[in-house]
Amino acid sequence: QSENIFKNLWIQPAANDSGGAIGSALVAYHLHLKEERTIKRENDGMSGSFLGPNFSNSDIEKELIKHNAVYEYAETDKIIEFTSQVLAENKTVGWFQGRMEFGPRALGSRSILANPADNQMQKTLNMKIKFRESFRPFAPAILREDLEEWFDFKIDSPYMSFVVPVQNDQCIPLSQADRELRGIERVNAIRSTIPAVTHVDYSARIQTVDKDTNQLFYNLIKKFKDKTSIPILVNTSFNIRGEPIVCTPEDAYKCFMATGLDFLIIGDFILEKKLQNN
Repeated sequence: QSENIFKNLWIQPAANDSGGAIGSALVAYHLHLKEERTIKRENDGMSGSFLGPNFSNSDIEKELIKHNAVYEYAETDKIIEFTSQVLAENKTVGWFQGRMEFGPRALGSRSILANPADNQMQKTLNMKIKFRESFRPFAPAILREDLEEWFDFKIDSPYMSFVVPVQNDQCIPLSQADRELRGIERVNAIRSTIPAVTHVDYSARIQTVDKDTNQLFYNLIKKFKDKTSIPILVNTSFNIRGEPIVCTPEDAYKCFMATGLDFLIIGDFILEKKLQNN
């Protein structure tokens, strides 16, 4: 973007071995079947890349009953209100909704969510939930219409494909004392109004969220913005170090119980960790 080489840039979200299946299918479609190659210059032809399995409330409840889980059913509006409130209170949430994402990134279906303004959240997520080094960064999921206010970037990034600068007026310059710090202490110095998602060079790997591809996740971030004036949530994959992203309700419940997550919001059910029996 900064070099003005291209008007726009789109990166296939699973640009790895799994994405090879898409490439192979397109080659066969265009070269062997002689079908026309169509390039969509507006909107996202993959519609968020939610190509994985979905589970009904009935499926989910059966799994929760099997594990003797303590849970509460709630309508969608209450799910959004409740989840946005606990996130604003700096609680951590496992978020399991709809069809699973295709590709290596959690995009709001199998995600761990948190408040990006909490200056301890990066350490909390890494140490108590992901079980990895405390300095590892996290991505911000931001409402598309608020992108340019918070980041120096103008292009859609629905798949966390771009690392971009945080806007200057959201940055906090390091004090002389912070600049003299070394190692992990300097990494932990607060650099912006959203420290949990700001890298040491004042950048972030962003995900833009719009209501056309993920209405529920969009509504959650919007409600969080209503409460905090911040249109952003920490969004990291719902898993622990060395494990794949959770796929099934059983995966989600077991990961929830094995970590320091405060809440699990799965389908239309709310689970609070301190209320669980095991």
